[in-house]
Amino acid sequence: MLTAESFLPSVPVFQVLVHLHPNYCQWLTERIQHHQGTHVVTLNAEIAMMTEKSKAIAKVIKQADLIIPDGAGIVLYLKLKGKKQHRVPGIELAEQLLAQAAAHDWRVVFFGGSPGIADQAKENWLKRYPDLDITTQHGYLTPEMAADWQSQLKQLQPQLIFTCLGVPKQEFWIEEHRHLCPHSTWIGLGGSFDVWAGVKQRAPKLWQKLHLEWLYRLYQEPWRWRRMLALPQFVWRALWS
Repeated sequence: MLTAESFLPSVPVFQVLVHLHPNYCQWLTERIQHHQGTHVVTLNAEIAMMTEKSKAIAKVIKQADLIIPDGAGIVLYLKLKGKKQHRVPGIELAEQLLAQAAAHDWRVVFFGGSPGIADQAKENWLKRYPDLDITTQHGYLTPEMAADWQSQLKQLQPQLIFTCLGVPKQEFWIEEHRHLCPHSTWIGLGGSFDVWAGVKQRAPKLWQKLHLEWLYRLYQEPWRWRRMLALPQFVWRALWS
């Protein structure tokens, strides 16, 4: 049964709708308590441009239950449309939900990343919340391992499933396997496990405040420069539209 808060106002950003809410964590917590499954997409300029170029990606993003403004470009677009909405990075939303998981005894899954990364991320979170119930699995699965992992997920039925396989692979994986845990909240988190494991660092607070986190990431991963071209393309398209 849907709650009164289940239907959120939204604004179209090219191919998809971005949902507006002052507190996404609160909204998701309520849904989890009502056993309502949710696929969350953390939308940035790069993903938005992907939906323009690929019908398959656009379809899977559109089917998500909650699309939040992860990137500065998305917030700018909403502002141009007369909508004031603060930016909510997916990693920060996930951290808020982990605090809720500790308070409500929810089961959590970390799936994805290189071998050992999710395990280290778990260990670091347990230092903060020793009673957190976290199951981990890296993202490099053989067909046999994938079948075993799916069986384990079906048995676990966790409240939260954080998936770090990169965009758009993680979104396709979530859409394909949601039926295994229909009451879970699934979120694709890109490289968040690397940050939680201490392998990578987020941009300093000042860079985040100036909406330059993308530039700091480019500094850390210069090989991503082609993908980063999506940002000026997005801004041009937003101004043109």
